[in-house]
Amino acid sequence: MENNHEVIDNENKGQVKMPYNLREKKIKSAPYRDLIRTELADELYDKIYELVVTRKKYKQPNFSANDLAKLLKTNTRYLSAVVNSKFKMNFSCLLNEYRIRDAKHMLADKRYAGKNIEEISAMSGFANRQSFYAAFYRIVGITPNEYRKNHENI
Repeated sequence: MENNHEVIDNENKGQVKMPYNLREKKIKSAPYRDLIRTELADELYDKIYELVVTRKKYKQPNFSANDLAKLLKTNTRYLSAVVNSKFKMNFSCLLNEYRIRDAKHMLADKRYAGKNIEEISAMSGFANRQSFYAAFYRIVGITPNEYRKNHENI
């Protein structure tokens, strides 16, 4: 089996090719995040958690920050600032974290043994196979197939 972390070429020594077109995370400065009142940020956090996690909006493949902002009657900049500061990740990563949690549960659960990876991907809320595999690998460190195989005998 070929190593997935090959060096790209001699010009770029030290840079490693990541599978699924993943890139290193860049930390960006966003001073507006600190301008939101704490009470407003806490209130938005609770509402975001209620909709995204408790009501499982993350399972909707095309659910966007714009959709959530409309539901919460706020703007995407406030929403983004709260997600970044309170959840410590961006909106897409937040959705993917919960989608992957669901997928991991289904991949390890014998009740879903008859479902293929694409079906589990769709049931978790991913719009396509590529984004599922990339998110799964980034979060878990192995492919969904490897994860399922590792949990077959548990």
